[in-house]
Amino acid sequence: MTTDTHGRGRLRIASMQPHCSEAEWNARVDLAACYRLVELYGMADMMANHISARVPGEDNAFLINPYGMMYEEITASSLIKVDVDGTILARPDFGELDYGINKAGYVIHSAVHAHRHEVDCVIHTHSWASMAVSSLECGLLPLTQTAMRFLKIGYHDYQGVVLGTAEQASLLQDLGQGEALILRNHGALTVGRSVGEAFNWMHRLELACRSQLAAMATGAPLQAVPAPVLQETWNNYQPGTRRPYGVMEWPALLRKLDRLDPGFRD
Repeated sequence: MTTDTHGRGRLRIASMQPHCSEAEWNARVDLAACYRLVELYGMADMMANHISARVPGEDNAFLINPYGMMYEEITASSLIKVDVDGTILARPDFGELDYGINKAGYVIHSAVHAHRHEVDCVIHTHSWASMAVSSLECGLLPLTQTAMRFLKIGYHDYQGVVLGTAEQASLLQDLGQGEALILRNHGALTVGRSVGEAFNWMHRLELACRSQLAAMATGAPLQAVPAPVLQETWNNYQPGTRRPYGVMEWPALLRKLDRLDPGFRD
């Protein structure tokens, strides 16, 4: 690996494509795109947090970011391949930087990938909006149509920085079979059967949190929606009543990134 010395501040990492199956490479490109999009839409926390994607055809292996790189510079080749037991299976040459993985990221993501085999992508954020809502006793309120999608969202109580596997059981219990979880006093987590689906869930959860905080900040009374309407709206968002999330917009989001900076594909 080399660093660009012409003022552009880019890490030059040798391509991992020759060392991957076509399916794994495609997963790497999608995951790198997701990191860039989380940054682009204002949900990143510099090098903290993590997004992972299952390696196709390898049920116990997933890809995750190197701890030390910003979301905006993640590429397909920079991602580290790790198994659910924490063994690093493949990583590029980071030179003297010698990046590894974030332990908290491994603990959270390995738990989901090991027990939710239909899940291909896990996103965890510390956005200002999700952290604020996670700190409210009321949690996420179904004030808007977007928030009604999360009418039955799970909550996971804060137990300190997630550095040990002891918390995995309660985390999985609180997530259940859902797609979204608010980590109390911490942030948010979403999962999906594809990278695009997980990003869709997180993007909408972020909008729901921001809109709630904006409404509460006015100090005006909040307009409640009748329970039957909430239930009907929530049901309209369920897998049995609509197509999978992320299918339509993901190709367009990739085109958006290609227009801005196609380097995520490297």
